[in-house]
Amino acid sequence: MAKVKNVLIGKGEKLVELQPQYANRHGLIAGATGTGKTVTLQVLAEGFSRIGVPVFLADAKGDLSGISQAGSEHPKVTERVKEIGIDDFAFEDNTCVFWDLFGEKGHPIRATISDMGPVLLSQLLGLNDTQTGIMSATFRFADDEGLLLLDLKDLTTTLKHIGDNAKQLKSDYGNISSSSVGAIQRKLLELEDSGADEFFGEPQLDLWDLIRVDANGRGNINILAADKLMMKPKLYATFLLWLISELFEDLPEVGDQEKPRFVFFFDEAHLLFEDAPKALVDKVEMVVRLIRSKGVGIYFITQSPLDIPEDVLGQLGNRVQHALRAFTPKDKKAVKATAQTMRENPAFDSEEAIMQLGVGEALVSTLEDNGIPSIVERTMIRPPVSRIGPATESERASALKSSPFAGRYDKEIDRESAHEILKARVESIEAPKLNQFPSAAEQKLNTFPSAAQKSAKKSSAVAKPKGRQRQTVTEALTKSVVRSVGSSIGRQIGRGLLGGIMGGRRRR
Repeated sequence: MAKVKNVLIGKGEKLVELQPQYANRHGLIAGATGTGKTVTLQVLAEGFSRIGVPVFLADAKGDLSGISQAGSEHPKVTERVKEIGIDDFAFEDNTCVFWDLFGEKGHPIRATISDMGPVLLSQLLGLNDTQTGIMSATFRFADDEGLLLLDLKDLTTTLKHIGDNAKQLKSDYGNISSSSVGAIQRKLLELEDSGADEFFGEPQLDLWDLIRVDANGRGNINILAADKLMMKPKLYATFLLWLISELFEDLPEVGDQEKPRFVFFFDEAHLLFEDAPKALVDKVEMVVRLIRSKGVGIYFITQSPLDIPEDVLGQLGNRVQHALRAFTPKDKKAVKATAQTMRENPAFDSEEAIMQLGVGEALVSTLEDNGIPSIVERTMIRPPVSRIGPATESERASALKSSPFAGRYDKEIDRESAHEILKARVESIEAPKLNQFPSAAEQKLNTFPSAAQKSAKKSSAVAKPKGRQRQTVTEALTKSVVRSVGSSIGRQIGRGLLGGIMGGRRRR
């Protein structure tokens, strides 16, 4: 069996390549805006695809979709190819599948609440121990009752139900305080406002649909349309965390192989860690550390290495560092820290070089034999063989039409689940109670009788003997209810008028 080719990144004093057997040791692409990070990501994605490794990447700015189309001649590309010495360079397209959490520019991606699970969801929401316990009780109650938790309304309805029935459920699920239930509900509302209701539901994505190769043995490049998603960082973080957690839990152990099974690129990685609770950061660090044994490589793309927590950064063996600008003391600290994490090259000062790099240049250090970092090389990044820039709307539409998943995920399914079942239970309990009392129309008819009713009443009174008559139990109860309803309506009307005129505050 032929040895898998290395992934060519570019050229320094020599050709700079990434060895596939160490590609699952993760990596980092960093640099200031406009320094060439997106092209580097495109080059790596193409390289992995060509050796049969499926790739998933987020298109944060909308300009990575061009990877689905063949590139074209350009003087700068021709010059760079000649400088690096790529003999077999030829423009080609790539087999791409487009995805979009909102279903606008690709196949929708969905996951169920049950699949997210109480622990991961609690970490994502930043719940304390008491609230996490109630979240776990909510999932346990749903399991015991045979209730499906598929979307956010299933979870919120079930949470409300156990809060309303806390006394009856205490012996089975422990103490459920209304204040903790309220706190969780508020955080779920925040998650819903961020657009998470678009993500939770069915049909759920089958992860194996991401890990496919085409008819020529090249890995599919899965592109997530993320330009709109980046405006909702909470939702982006939710999706990314779910995806890597699912990969970690579902894929079998494979150990070190000649190439990764799958490579995942996190663009705008700082969004995953900004304001994230420590439990969540710890979860990411654990998954990054252990998922390489499943044959998965994770590559973070961000402006500064300091955007990545230190425990996670320490797991990233392959580094591509584009230019950084040092305008502030914090910037200078980032430059110095970045230079110190790379294996020194005696030919130049890494700290100075980081600030002098041009567009399309980077300091590159990859893992070599025995997983040892290579000496850092000042590298000209090779040009991609696909288009630099976005695909047109018609090109994207054509790719979606020919996609192997056309029609599989595009239509949302809303089957009967916890929300519908619990709502029906409440309605079935309340219906008999409502029938015991007169309707609003009947109350109005009794309170304000018509002229015919008044006449009939007078006629009846003439026929009745004089003297006070005793009321039946039913008559007494009806009058009591009418008086109660009438006084309640009166109070509500009064509060409405006075509140509007005097600007009174609502009591809490």
